[in-house]
Amino acid sequence: MQKKDTKQRILDKALDLFSKEGYDAVSVGQIAAAVDIKAPSIYNHFPSKQAIFDAIVEATAAQYARETGQIAIHVQDVAQDIPFFSEITEETLIEKVRQIFLYSLHTENICRFRRMMTIEQFRSPKLAALYSKRYVDRIVAYRAEIFRNLIAAGKLYPEDPQTLALIYIAPVMVLLGVCDRQPEREEECLAKLEAQVRLFYRTYTAEAAAGKHEVWAQGGGAAAFGGRRKGEGIDETAILADDGADPNDGDAARRMPGHL
Repeated sequence: MQKKDTKQRILDKALDLFSKEGYDAVSVGQIAAAVDIKAPSIYNHFPSKQAIFDAIVEATAAQYARETGQIAIHVQDVAQDIPFFSEITEETLIEKVRQIFLYSLHTENICRFRRMMTIEQFRSPKLAALYSKRYVDRIVAYRAEIFRNLIAAGKLYPEDPQTLALIYIAPVMVLLGVCDRQPEREEECLAKLEAQVRLFYRTYTAEAAAGKHEVWAQGGGAAAFGGRRKGEGIDETAILADDGADPNDGDAARRMPGHL
């Protein structure tokens, strides 16, 4: 039991150090000191620093799969989630996305691992590839397969599943990054997250999309949705003026649509 506890402490302390200083900057000796054991004792548990890192990757992936499964999101198992998403309501989808967002943001090991990978993606081609695989490719593939099945079932408007996945996921990753850098903006980001999910649901679910296309076909066009018909320009100064902001103010410009 003591050996197992020591092994886990090594992983915990190593992840903490890696997330703050980066993988290359941390030595086996520093990890040993953080665990309060002698450096050679590390090798009773792991043959190298790389082995420690690999164990962290494996343990974090297992933790993520186990704990997000309790939120009814199984990134490792599309087949398990298709029935759930086939009947999901707008409000339930918002709640599930919010839960997974807060889980990713506040679960200590998950958060530290993401920060470590964010640092290391610019220092190591190998870890850059791992970052892309874990935080982009894997999630996009999972979500695209969900969307592909929903399109086939007539639940989602027939667009390219990969593109839909990117539209769905990209704002979530952007907002997560904002919260990592500026924790005080969490409530703002949660509000933006809810708006994003609502927009996606009301735009791409088959029933909602059909309703919009019907209004458009009946002659309402973009104006029916508060937009502009073809050929009408968008006055950005007017947009800012509506918000009571100075269009020459850089901060005001960042509050325009498309900015966080």
